[in-house]
Amino acid sequence: MLIQLVAEATECDFKEALETKKPKSWLKSVSAFANGIGGTLFFGVANETSVIGLEHIQEAAEFISETVKARIVPLPNIILVPQRQDEKDFLALIVKPGRATPYYYSADGVRQAYIRLGNQSVPAPEHILHELILRGTNQTYDAVPTSLRKDDYSFTLLEATYLQRTKLRFEATDYLSFGLATETGFLTRAGSLLTDQHIVYNSRIFCTHWNGLEKGSVFEDAIDDKEYEGNLIYLLQNAGDFIRNNSQVRFAKAATERIDKPDYAERAVTEILVNSLIHRDYLAMGSEIHVDMFDDRMEISSPGGMFGGIPVQNQPIDQIKSDRRNPVIADLFHRMKYMERRGSGLRKILNETSKLPGYTDAMKPVFYSTPTSFTAILKNINYKTQKSNQQANQQVNQQVNQQANQQVNISKAILEFCEIPKSKKEIAAHMGFKDLRHFSSRYLKPLIDSGSLRMTIPSSPRHRNQKYITDYDTKAGD
Repeated sequence: MLIQLVAEATECDFKEALETKKPKSWLKSVSAFANGIGGTLFFGVANETSVIGLEHIQEAAEFISETVKARIVPLPNIILVPQRQDEKDFLALIVKPGRATPYYYSADGVRQAYIRLGNQSVPAPEHILHELILRGTNQTYDAVPTSLRKDDYSFTLLEATYLQRTKLRFEATDYLSFGLATETGFLTRAGSLLTDQHIVYNSRIFCTHWNGLEKGSVFEDAIDDKEYEGNLIYLLQNAGDFIRNNSQVRFAKAATERIDKPDYAERAVTEILVNSLIHRDYLAMGSEIHVDMFDDRMEISSPGGMFGGIPVQNQPIDQIKSDRRNPVIADLFHRMKYMERRGSGLRKILNETSKLPGYTDAMKPVFYSTPTSFTAILKNINYKTQKSNQQANQQVNQQVNQQANQQVNISKAILEFCEIPKSKKEIAAHMGFKDLRHFSSRYLKPLIDSGSLRMTIPSSPRHRNQKYITDYDTKAGD
């Protein structure tokens, strides 16, 4: 019975006993499940197969119900179900995903919203909290008005691109009807991302062509390295040019024709870049999209996980819903024929890649996401080794796992080192890194986003006296 219940749950948390003196230990998960895709807490259960049991199950159920009502604001949709297995009683607390986000733990002078990160419930980083607030008020980031007057900015690239791709002129009234400006003449956030001027700091793409199969120092191990900042169309065009300039189109002779064999399907690359630009989380300050090209693959990573909350690797591609973080931007890119509205982007990437000459199942694109990032991996169809295609695929997956393990180990070492405030240079030197930009983007920023590491001067991230210290509450999982 327990195994079946666990299989039916979206996410799970197990509690051997009901903690009554420190209910925050399990109320964090109630908050996180309500703020995410839902989940189930099992009380009186050690793990997926081990039932410990609870005494006085009716009293336990009443305590859980009353404590949730008193300490989770607003009240989430919960179902408390008594269960029995092997003559032992346990409780399943089912928490439904909520619409009135964020759901806070509020007690003892503490008001904190939580999210799921792996199998833990951690405080929601500021940018995710802002997104939860927008979702709870039925708003999206790109539709929010700004204090920027439309008449103070130009849109030459947007209007020229729109004319080129649709054969229609971008009329003055379109700014309002497309959601780029308000009736009072102010830009929305979508509009601010499409001006000729670079006014949204996070609107950036970092592109690097690495020598070999792994990252190294940008100064020593990069064949080509570019940083682009500007409006979304500018980023799309320049990132696409960078990829074309750093990949090849080989050819093979057939009986009556020459067959082109590009490293990557151009339409698939465009689709990934478009998805990265329109679905990324622009609330994550100091973040950008990364394009990393290696001999055997290309990785494109963007800030922000799946908007629906379920990791992409846990879903069949053909069943993923069309949940859009930035629907105003998505609608405009659809009008310009860069994408479709049906949420078929990932399927198109798979289909376009499968059409390449020499394609095998080992070259199938890979997608994975965390609560704070989304990554797409395209295999270089023309990459040859002495190993079979199956072995090459296993190598890429192994590298991804090794990189993930390395990330965890280095992150733990950073948190231990920063029990006393340390500067970025001190942390990098201690960990043996010379490239501060890569080290900060790869290791420091995820820890700051998750709340595990915090700045001593959060109001001024680039302050010359900025230092970083471990957040004990998050690290200990209190």
